[in-house]
Amino acid sequence: MKRSILLILTWLSLSFLPHAAHAQQVGAEYRLGPGDVVRISVYNNPDLTTEAQITQEGRITFPLIGQIQIGGLEKGQAEQVIARRLGEGGFVIKPQVNVLVLGFKSQQISVLGQVNRPGKYPIEQASTLADLLAIAGGISANGGDIITHITKAADGKSTKRDIDIAQALRNGEMEKNFPVVNGDIIFVPRAPLFYIYGEVNRPGAYRLEKDMTVMQALSVGGGLNPRGTQRGIRINRPVDGGKVRVLETTMSDLVQENDVIYVRESLF
Repeated sequence: MKRSILLILTWLSLSFLPHAAHAQQVGAEYRLGPGDVVRISVYNNPDLTTEAQITQEGRITFPLIGQIQIGGLEKGQAEQVIARRLGEGGFVIKPQVNVLVLGFKSQQISVLGQVNRPGKYPIEQASTLADLLAIAGGISANGGDIITHITKAADGKSTKRDIDIAQALRNGEMEKNFPVVNGDIIFVPRAPLFYIYGEVNRPGAYRLEKDMTVMQALSVGGGLNPRGTQRGIRINRPVDGGKVRVLETTMSDLVQENDVIYVRESLF
């Protein structure tokens, strides 16, 4: 778990350093929508201060001017619309309106799978893939490095892409830490596993790292016990159709997902 959290935090810091000015610029681009709760105040007119929840139609009711459409607007745009209505109605001279979002509910993203706090999370400002993973508590100890992002286009069609977080970090591929939008799904699958049994100190299931060799896999399992031998180590590898292929192997061979490594007992 520590490994995944450090990975995401590092990615976040690298993402924000070259784009600090951009982050400040897009932070106000959140568009108000149904379910959002706002507090609206007018300078020098405390009696007009109002808290309201935006309806499914994108409207709120405000003193003096009645119903007003603010759904789909950015905060600054909503302030201008309310100020214009107050001014045109002659209710307030040169009104200065402030809109504060108290509850973000209209735009949410689902973070599912092997994260520490899976669930739906609101987008409070322009957010990236790494932002949402961090909000969800980071990738859990069982999570894989390759995550899936699903988004829906304007035509209603869904598109899916897989992102290798570890590789993106190693290569500085910050373009893969892209903005996420309302309705997106982030899915973190379980990390690939391999299995080891026989004459080793810690038989069991272990996380498969990239380009892991048989020697490295044996070390993860605590190495051979006094009865084990390197001669005749076998890999039982699942193949199509539910069958298992038995392979004689060497220490430098690569281990694959779901491989079962068997260490024989020495005869001498």
